Amino acid sequence: MNNALILFYLTSGMFMGWSLGANQMANIFGAAVGTKMVKFKTAGIIASLFIIVGAVFGGAGAASTLGKLGAINELAGAFVAALSAALSVFMMTKAGIPVSTTQAIVGSIIGWSIFKGHSVHPETISKIVMAWVLSPLMSGMFAIGLMTFVKWYLRTFPVPLLKLDAIVRTGLIVTGAFGAYSSGANNIGNVMGVFINASPFAPIDLFGVYTFSSVQQLFLIGGIAISVGIFTYSYKVINTVGKSLLDLTPLSAWVVVTSHSLVLFIFASRSLKAFLESLGLPSFPLVPVSSSEAI
Repeated sequence: MNNALILFYLTSGMFMGWSLGANQMANIFGAAVGTKMVKFKTAGIIASLFIIVGAVFGGAGAASTLGKLGAINELAGAFVAALSAALSVFMMTKAGIPVSTTQAIVGSIIGWSIFKGHSVHPETISKIVMAWVLSPLMSGMFAIGLMTFVKWYLRTFPVPLLKLDAIVRTGLIVTGAFGAYSSGANNIGNVMGVFINASPFAPIDLFGVYTFSSVQQLFLIGGIAISVGIFTYSYKVINTVGKSLLDLTPLSAWVVVTSHSLVLFIFASRSLKAFLESLGLPSFPLVPVSSSEAI
């Protein structure tokens, strides 16, 4: 297959990445930008960098589960599935509505599998749906716990207003960076996961020190596409999340984004999963979850 045709097929994944960036940036920095604690340009740069890092170095876990949902082992099928999901997300983004890219791509994979007469793995579907139910509940519990702690701390150890303002501003930036990394790690599977089994790239050896895998190359392309979406079309959804859903104070905005980021990280981190299992504790499935539901 020639390079031009490969690039054409990958455009639907890039479109999906662009749509995700335009829609999901609000979940990471919408509250911070909406409360005017962080400038949009600053938020965009931080989000772009950390989304790419999270996608390339932390995206394999959740993406691999998505790949088991329905085996798309040809580029044409991956193109159709990604394009269908991207169009759905784009329409919601144009309307200024935050939407789940995870639900969009899962629906596309199931639809493609039905069309081709392929089986869809019920065990994988049950894992993903369970995560859709758990993620907003967990995010809500984290938010209650964090806000309770913050209120107790400020009553017990009063902080001058100007100092508190500076601390919260820094906290929003740090949490936004963590949220961007978690979002890249968890949601890159929604962008390029359907292309994994049909990836056209060969591993690249970097001076004998590191091997840049075929999947990581796909994820890098997807991460860059997400970054472009952030800068070109995300502001409308940011206004919805940051201003229209709920009047947030800067402090409550920090609680919201931190809770959301923890949930995405839990469902994407292979290291955390391995650590919990080494202690004999139950772990969470590595599946893409809805950033919008969590926020």
